[in-house]
Amino acid sequence: MEPTKHTVLVRRRALLLAAALLVACSDRSEPQREGVDVGKNSVFTKLVSAEEIEKKAELQYLQIQKQAAGQQALLPRDHPEVLRLQGIARKIIPHALAWNPRAKDWKWSVILIRSPQINAFCMPGGKIAFFTGILDQLQLSDDEVAMIMGHEVAHALREHARERLAKGVATEGGARVLGAVLSAWLGIDPQLTDTAARGGAGLARLSFSRSDETEADLVGMELAARAGYDPRAGVTLWQKMSAASKGAPPQWLSTHPAGKTRIAEIEQNLPKVMPLYERARKGKS
Repeated sequence: MEPTKHTVLVRRRALLLAAALLVACSDRSEPQREGVDVGKNSVFTKLVSAEEIEKKAELQYLQIQKQAAGQQALLPRDHPEVLRLQGIARKIIPHALAWNPRAKDWKWSVILIRSPQINAFCMPGGKIAFFTGILDQLQLSDDEVAMIMGHEVAHALREHARERLAKGVATEGGARVLGAVLSAWLGIDPQLTDTAARGGAGLARLSFSRSDETEADLVGMELAARAGYDPRAGVTLWQKMSAASKGAPPQWLSTHPAGKTRIAEIEQNLPKVMPLYERARKGKS
């Protein structure tokens, strides 16, 4: 006998209710992720090839190294400060892989350039660079260096450059934006990277959005904590940055949210990452 319309409707409602219950039970059964919550990567990143960006970034990174070496500004690999940076990177990188599946295949690299700039960056593909000015002028502890490195690595993991490039391509409608933004987005000293500066003429002040910067602060803080570095160092770091910003702000700070804002955000999120730090410290003891 054919089921009545009422019977079909009741069955459909029962199936929908069962499906809803299954989804609800499934959501409750999933363990809540430890650490910070910044959501998914921007959908804009899909508009630009990650491989292309990483390839161009690697070429520019090699160019920066070559130019710095030519000016005797690239510190050797066995320099104590280079070894220090590499040691911190080795502890952070394993925890970076969970944030971006591409990161496991990146050819990570760390260099140190002699320059008074208070600056550091991590290009797409895991290409990290620090300037001696940020280490010397701020007298950074390892915990504070880890906070900076985590922040810059977070920009690469969250593909903020790819997002900015995608938005540029979408609005400008041209691939020429890709090379120009890659050249200018870092804000590198033109005297160190003349070619890059020429390629990015007019875009030297290009920066990430404030939401990107806040996101990088939080993800970087978690990376540092998981690596065994005290995330409370973010507070002392930004106190030092704020002190250094009297007069003309340092390049690394000039496009970022105000120090007081960052400190408040860090303090608000410390309870989420302190357990990760304590666990990492216990694992080392």
